[in-house]
Amino acid sequence: MVTTDIRLALPTEYDEVGELTVEAYAADDFIPEGSDYGLTLGNAADRAAKAELWVAADGTELLGTVTFCMPGSVYGELGGDGEGEFRMLAVSAKARGLGTGTALSQHCIDRSRELGFHRVVLSSASYMATAHRLYERLGFTRLPERDWSPRPGVDLFAFSLDL
Repeated sequence: MVTTDIRLALPTEYDEVGELTVEAYAADDFIPEGSDYGLTLGNAADRAAKAELWVAADGTELLGTVTFCMPGSVYGELGGDGEGEFRMLAVSAKARGLGTGTALSQHCIDRSRELGFHRVVLSSASYMATAHRLYERLGFTRLPERDWSPRPGVDLFAFSLDL
């Protein structure tokens, strides 16, 4: 595991955070053809304005990012009262396998506890098996009653962790 600092993204980093997010999702073929999801992933400034945009950094090098959604955030998909939510977890190619995704996910769990939430929830596309293994290692369980689909052909699995 690399030494990382988890902190809020700086405004001067928003473009780089957006690029990192798009590149990570595109590398795994996670941007559905014909969708505008790449634009959403790339708009880090909007995520920072309407949610909490966190980065994992090693010095000045960005290794990964995650968007933490407070209840009521326009970026929230599943979260209700008393639930933290995170999404758009992305790790740069050079930081994969080094614990960056785990560190960012754990930060969201810790952030939820800090805010007094009773649960953390998230959605993950059915084909994101590596992410599912990460969430399960952290203690998340499937929440099938909240599975949903934003568009035909994209099935999202819900996961939760009671705090």
